[in-house]
Amino acid sequence: MKYVVALDQGTTSSRAVVFDQSGNSIASHAIEFEQIYPKPGWVEHRPEDILNSQIQALRLAVEKARIQPRDIEAIGITNQRETTLLWERATGKPLSNAIVWQCRRTAPLVERLKRDGLGNFLRDRTGLIPDAYFSGTKLQWLLDTIPDARDRARRGQLCFGTVDSFLAWHLCGGRIHVTDATNAARTMLFNIHQQRWDPELLLAMDIPEQVLPSVKDSSEVIGMLDKSILGREIPVASLAGDQHAALFGQGCFAPGMSKSTYGTGCFLLMNTGFHPVKSMNNLITTVAWRLDGQPRYALEGSVFVAGAVVQWLRDEMHLIATSAESDQVAREIPDNANVYFVPAFTGLGAPHWDMYSRGTIVGLTRGTGRAHIVRAALESIAYQCADVLLAMSRDSSMKSDTLLVDGGASANEFLMQFQADILGMRVLRPRVIETTAFGAAMLAGRAVGLWSDDELRGLVQREREFAPNMGEAERERLLRQWHRAVERSSGWAEED
Repeated sequence: MKYVVALDQGTTSSRAVVFDQSGNSIASHAIEFEQIYPKPGWVEHRPEDILNSQIQALRLAVEKARIQPRDIEAIGITNQRETTLLWERATGKPLSNAIVWQCRRTAPLVERLKRDGLGNFLRDRTGLIPDAYFSGTKLQWLLDTIPDARDRARRGQLCFGTVDSFLAWHLCGGRIHVTDATNAARTMLFNIHQQRWDPELLLAMDIPEQVLPSVKDSSEVIGMLDKSILGREIPVASLAGDQHAALFGQGCFAPGMSKSTYGTGCFLLMNTGFHPVKSMNNLITTVAWRLDGQPRYALEGSVFVAGAVVQWLRDEMHLIATSAESDQVAREIPDNANVYFVPAFTGLGAPHWDMYSRGTIVGLTRGTGRAHIVRAALESIAYQCADVLLAMSRDSSMKSDTLLVDGGASANEFLMQFQADILGMRVLRPRVIETTAFGAAMLAGRAVGLWSDDELRGLVQREREFAPNMGEAERERLLRQWHRAVERSSGWAEED
């Protein structure tokens, strides 16, 4: 039996999952690491935490699987996407903490780009909406604030990368500086039509091209795992941003197929085929994946806070002891009693794109209790997804009656049923809900010839269907009230 290991480096934890040749997950290990909040709206990670936790997770997952490194055909990497790192080319030493995708510190730099009239230009070239979410202004901020960083970058002494680049560099012994097309497409620096770094955007943000990685396919051997990690060199054979890996892992190979991944944030992607669809409804046009030099495209809507709101209920408010408990608590009441929670802790993503919105709970009365807050938090995830999916169908003129779901929060039965109800469509959950890791494994296995494209289709299996049972009038009422709550959260932090 041959195996593929997926490294799934996420926002709050690093995970490694071992898959066998039949696509079964046989072992996994995850290690959480610290979230750093230096100022309101700022989010950082220690680069050492990212790397060390991922290596440790890899070793422990292989140990749990009771397999030998010689039986591992390939390793795939999938990652939190826009998180930005800068390190020395000679030593691999980071120059600062990683700036996490959730961080809003570069909002003024984004505003400057828009004032300079670059908003539409940037959108046409990259498919993205100018926002502090993406990596370009994070890199610009690092080059602006670290002494001599820009000069050192011009001299080729520094490396910029998203997490995939950083991991690939260190896991392969500091020999390769690469990314893939899906991660490059999240930087606001990459021309998704020409599949190259855009010189005019680099000039606008004063970013030297020497600091950027080379761009590879999503399924391609990019190097060999350093022998010191598992005692054997193993091909590192895929790189893909987490949401793109999940789209692949769900088997969304045909145009019009959509998936929603419920992690720290929630991300909906729709495969639009070989041609990018320009959004008229505040969605992102992005690279779904690139195989054999040929990009496939997708529409994406990014919800910044999904599972993170459940973590907030657990860790900050202590309303639940575990994330899983939220399911049971939400069922203690028959409805939300008109309580709505807008979890805009770091602004609102698609389709609102309000950098200055902040978390809001409305509709509180003397009778509001713990269960109402918990239920409103879970419902907020489904409402945000419904807003994105409606915009997606308007843009693409592709309508599906099915949403494929994955990620940790897709195990929440209350949330999945409410998602089906508020969408008025079927929600299908796969047998392997860690589809992000599965997609990375599929891409890696493909690169080394373990699976053909036809065999990949046969690996995807469904586990549970949630059918809608809410009336249209009730659905419209709930969404109307949700949008009223969103309006009240808007612009709160504008004077910060």
